[in-house]
Amino acid sequence: MSTANETQSPRERSVISIVAITVLVVLAVIATILFVGARQEARDVDKAQQLLDSFADAGIAVSFTPDQVAQVLGNDGGATCADPNSALARSTLLAGLSNGAGGPGLRATIVESRLLQGQLLIIQTYCPEEAEEFQEFIDSLDTVSDGT
Repeated sequence: MSTANETQSPRERSVISIVAITVLVVLAVIATILFVGARQEARDVDKAQQLLDSFADAGIAVSFTPDQVAQVLGNDGGATCADPNSALARSTLLAGLSNGAGGPGLRATIVESRLLQGQLLIIQTYCPEEAEEFQEFIDSLDTVSDGT
C-alpha cells in the first residue's frame, strides 16, 4: 500500500474549509427560517379553523378553506382587527350598509343583524379585547333579526 503525496497547499485547504463551513451556515439559517415560517403558518391555519368553526356554529355557510382564511387574516386578524372601533372603521362599515347610491341619494338602511355577525365573529376570534365595544356598537344599530 502506498500513500499519495499531498499536493494541495495549506491555503487551498483552508479556502475549501471556509467555503464548506459558509455553505453549511447558510443552509442552517435557511432551514431555521423555513421552520419558523411553517410553525407560524400552522398557527395561522389553526386560528382560521377556529373562526370557520365559529361560523358553522352560528349557522353561517362559507366556502373558504382554513388556508384561504389564514392568508387573508393571518394571525392577528389583518385589517379587521387593525382598529375596529375607530371612527374610520365604523364609518366604512356604515357606508357598506347604505343603499349604494352616491352623493345626496346616499341613505342608511336597516339591515339584517346577520350581516354584522361575521365581522363580530372575526373580532371575537382574532382580537377579543375589541369585541365587547364592537358588540355595543352593533347593538346600537337599527337591525332586523330575520330579514322581515
